[in-house]
Amino acid sequence: MRPDGMMILGFDTSAAHCAAALLWGDRVIASRREAMEKGQAERLIPLLEAVLLDGGVQWSILDALAVGTGPGNFTGVRIAVAAARGLALGLGIPGIGISSFEVMRGRNSPLDKRPQLVSLPAPRGQVYVQRFVSGQADGRPRLCDLPFLPHDLVRPGEQVEVVGHEAGEIAFGIGHRLASEGPPGFDATLVEYPETIARIAAAKLTLGLTNGTRPAPVYVRPADAAPPSDPPPVILP
Repeated sequence: MRPDGMMILGFDTSAAHCAAALLWGDRVIASRREAMEKGQAERLIPLLEAVLLDGGVQWSILDALAVGTGPGNFTGVRIAVAAARGLALGLGIPGIGISSFEVMRGRNSPLDKRPQLVSLPAPRGQVYVQRFVSGQADGRPRLCDLPFLPHDLVRPGEQVEVVGHEAGEIAFGIGHRLASEGPPGFDATLVEYPETIARIAAAKLTLGLTNGTRPAPVYVRPADAAPPSDPPPVILP
């Protein structure tokens, strides 16, 4: 690591945006966010190059890549993860996947040891819920209905903080009072999202917590797209 801090490029296309931020040590030196419902596959690499140009940095200077892995838009998550894997391999640097649950916990997610349930909005009024213990995800994320929550979201007698979407209702449903909509001032829809991804990745690199962080999409539910109903074409000999 250079004495003035790591250079990490964080980016995300898991929602209706294409967003990136360049972190140098503790400073964000360039960032961009473009709202878009589709077209991230064509726009992502040019946007990343624009962020590097804004920061006066070449690809070869980067120490690591950090990418949002969802859950989120099914196709969007795959676009960013595929790009991160290819770029990391080509540049010979680590590619670190950061889930939306970690982003909701804030930039100090790896250092926050409090037991938490982190919730994110899901389609059809449902929520994605992920349990965290000692700063690490505990088990797989789950898709839950409100107000009908599974009884095993928390262990008997355990007190957890519920953070994120519909935190108050979830906390009430599991018999807890401690709830938060997220870190103070945090807005997951703004360019702060890729900045937080980069900062969490930097913390994991510093703490040696990068095992198992190779970028991979976080899927909690199957894609909405249905398989084609037409029979496949006949392949002639």
